[in-house]
Amino acid sequence: MGTEHSKNERRSSMFFLKKGQKLPAWEDALLSGKEPKALLKRGLCYVSLSLIMKGMTSVPDFLWGLPEVQKLNLSRNRLVMIPPSLGKLDRLAVLNLCGNCLKCLPKEIGLLRHLKVLFVNMNCLTEVPAELSLCRKLEVLSLSHNRISQLPPSFTDLTSLRKLNLSNNRFVQIPLCVFALRSLDFLHLGSNRLENIAESVQYLINLQIFIVENNNIRTLPRSLCFITTLELLNIDYNSIQTLPDDLYLLHRLPKIAWNPMDKGLHLSHNPLARPLPEIVEGGLDVLFNYLKDKKEHS
Repeated sequence: MGTEHSKNERRSSMFFLKKGQKLPAWEDALLSGKEPKALLKRGLCYVSLSLIMKGMTSVPDFLWGLPEVQKLNLSRNRLVMIPPSLGKLDRLAVLNLCGNCLKCLPKEIGLLRHLKVLFVNMNCLTEVPAELSLCRKLEVLSLSHNRISQLPPSFTDLTSLRKLNLSNNRFVQIPLCVFALRSLDFLHLGSNRLENIAESVQYLINLQIFIVENNNIRTLPRSLCFITTLELLNIDYNSIQTLPDDLYLLHRLPKIAWNPMDKGLHLSHNPLARPLPEIVEGGLDVLFNYLKDKKEHS
C-alpha cells in the first residue's frame, strides 16, 4: 500500500500536476499505467520518443518533463498547435511533426540549439517563425505540403542546412535567403507557382539535386549551367520552350531521365520548340553536342 502511494506521488511530480488534479483520461491511456520515462527508447545515438498515430489533438503535458529526449516523433496525429513548452526540450536533435494540422510553430523553437532535423511537412503552415534561424545546427528541413509563400530573411543564418524541401507550397519566386545557403546539396521547389529562377541560383555551389517540376517556369537562367555539381535537375511539367546553350556544362548529369527517382536531366512535359523534342529523344549526349555546336556557331 505504501509502495503504491509513493509511486503515485512520483508520478504526480513528474507531470507537475497540482494537488488533487488528475491526469486527463486520454493521456493516462497513452501511458497505460507506466511512468513517462518508460516510453523512452535509448538507442546508440539518441534517446527517442515516438507517439505516431495516437489520435492526439494536443501534445501531452508529461512530454515537457522529459528534457532528455533527443529524437521526438509526433507525426500523423491531429495536433493543431505546439505550445511554447517545446523550448524545454533543448536537447532535441530530430523533431518530426509531419501530418498534423499545425497553422504555426512557436517562436520557442529557436531554443532548440541542437536541432539537426526538422519535419513539418503536410500541415497548414502559412509562415515560418524567424526564430527557427537560431537553430544553427539544422541540416535537414522539410516544409513541403503547406501554404507558405515566403521565408524570413534571417534564414540566411542556417549555414549548416544541406537539404531543404519547400515543395507543394505557394511560392511565386525562390526566396532570396535560399541563395545564401551555400551548403545546400538538395533543394526541392516542385509544385509551387514559380515563374522563373533567378540568376542568383549560381551561388548554390554544392547543389546536387534541384527539383522545380510542376511550376510555371518559362526559361532557365544561364547561371544554372554553372552549378557543375548537379546530378539531378528536374524541370518536368513547366512551360519551357528553349534551353540555355551552356547546359552542356552540367557534366555530372548522367542521362535524360524519365523515372522520377533517377539522376539525370528531367524535362518531359514542356512545350520545347523544334528541333529540341527530336534531339532529346536521342539522349543526353546528342542534346549536349547540339547545344555546344549551337553556341560555337552563334
